[in-house]
Amino acid sequence: MEKIFDNTEIAFALKSDTELERAYFLFKLIESEPLVKIGTAVTNFALKAHLPVEGLIRSTVFDHFCGGVNENDCLTVVDKMFTKGVSSVLDYSVEGKEEEIQFDSALEITLKTIVFAKERLAIPFAVFKPTGFGRFALYEKIGAGEELTESEKLEWKKVEERFDKVCKTAYELDVALLIDGEESWMQDAADDLVAQMMRKYNKEKAIVYNTLQMYRWDRLDYLKKLHEEAKKEGFHIGMKLVRGAYMEKENNRAQEKGYKSPICVSKQATDENYDAAVAYMLDHIDHMAVFAGTHNEHSSYKLMELMAQKSIAKNDKRVFFGQLYGMSDNISYNLAAHGYNVAKYLPFGPVRDVMPYLIRRAEENTSVAGQTSRELMLLKKEKQRRKL
Repeated sequence: MEKIFDNTEIAFALKSDTELERAYFLFKLIESEPLVKIGTAVTNFALKAHLPVEGLIRSTVFDHFCGGVNENDCLTVVDKMFTKGVSSVLDYSVEGKEEEIQFDSALEITLKTIVFAKERLAIPFAVFKPTGFGRFALYEKIGAGEELTESEKLEWKKVEERFDKVCKTAYELDVALLIDGEESWMQDAADDLVAQMMRKYNKEKAIVYNTLQMYRWDRLDYLKKLHEEAKKEGFHIGMKLVRGAYMEKENNRAQEKGYKSPICVSKQATDENYDAAVAYMLDHIDHMAVFAGTHNEHSSYKLMELMAQKSIAKNDKRVFFGQLYGMSDNISYNLAAHGYNVAKYLPFGPVRDVMPYLIRRAEENTSVAGQTSRELMLLKKEKQRRKL
């Protein structure tokens, strides 16, 4: 396979010299773990103390990793990326809410993004997080098979109704809908609910997509089991495949509570698991659709090779590559330049509400070996090419 991900001219075509310098500066900061820790603590303190730091956050890390404070605010970025063939997934990245009024608000925003996506070719997917629609502890309790109180039963019914309303709207407007994956100890309840939605709305094709975090060693088996059900009951499977974002948390909890960690024993095992799931889905592409969320070049090349072997057209709507906005532009833009379907996750929301998301991004970049140094190397290469 020809190596296409090293072309920095295509990767950073949309970045001005100033933006290129800013990206380089940011990844330089993120490269240093102590700086990320200090920066995180200082930022959290400043936001809690209501110090006027939002402008500073907005002009640096927020603008690099986010599309804007609301969906309209994102359109400049959406349109700009689409000139290079890269689509957007508008992701309302507000986390950790606990109240019904907040869940209803997240529902309304998600419905709005579906309508937004319907009207724009540049936005092929909508997305939401299960805990955007209900309390984490409630999912956890159901997943553990514990008896719910009467008020909790009513609360869960509301969660189910929110899921159904969003999936039904996506189905009626014919907009694909990604549902994000979260921590393993709440995921079972979410999985069951999403599978219910697939049975209902994926009869003709995949509209509803669940997420499989392939750093979990049990996920390929889950996919195969779901596939057996889908064959019997006649529905399509949509899946976003990612490696996963809660590794330390998962391992720590397993150790604390004395159960076997759900995380693969090594990075290599995770990579193999990820690629195996991609291959399995392509083997059954007639009844599946895959959104391959990955910043891994090797996995991306593998998927390209499989598509070629199986004569799956580069622009087949059942296969999308996905990356996060502000990261791996060398993968996204070079794939798009070669005619593949690519979508960037474009987080949006009020600056202070999106901070947990941004902090996780920074920590993840610090902990994923090689990710940040690869970004820096490419940015440096492009700076040299432009003689900056």
